[in-house]
Amino acid sequence: MIVFLDFEASSLNAKSFPVEVAWVFETGEGESHLIRPQPDWTDWEAEAEGIHGLSRERLEREGMPADALARRMLDVLGPHALYASAPSWDGKWLSVLLRGGGQPRHALRLKDTEEARADLVARHLGPGRDAEARAILAEIERMGRDATPEHRALGDAERERQLWLEAGRRASAKA
Repeated sequence: MIVFLDFEASSLNAKSFPVEVAWVFETGEGESHLIRPQPDWTDWEAEAEGIHGLSRERLEREGMPADALARRMLDVLGPHALYASAPSWDGKWLSVLLRGGGQPRHALRLKDTEEARADLVARHLGPGRDAEARAILAEIERMGRDATPEHRALGDAERERQLWLEAGRRASAKA
């Protein structure tokens, strides 16, 4: 099954760490978790906090420990295909979380959401309809760029799911 995953983070610096993670299955079920910072996770930018609205104090109080969250993610997400809209950034924060939780950094792997959309469109249209597929995917990409991100992990993961579903609807209508 396909799962759309998103992180919010302490900053966009090299030493940034994840502060929130959420995932949404293609069927619509999902989870969202605040992440308690590890003692050595010190990078913090007020600008990032202003964007996602999560204070370090709230994360300390309400966040799930990295080891428990890493185990939860491996149990729930391990058998599924994971997609993110920014797999290099989200993959970095996934690795930080997994390592912080005592797990191998590549225990879970992310692919680009655009791959999931392209696969779905190709399944609906069938072979030899590359120009139509490119047109649908370009329109979906524009929709994604024009959408205002929530900058909260669950809302952003759900937006990616909705764009994937819309790509499927458009391809199905042309099939």
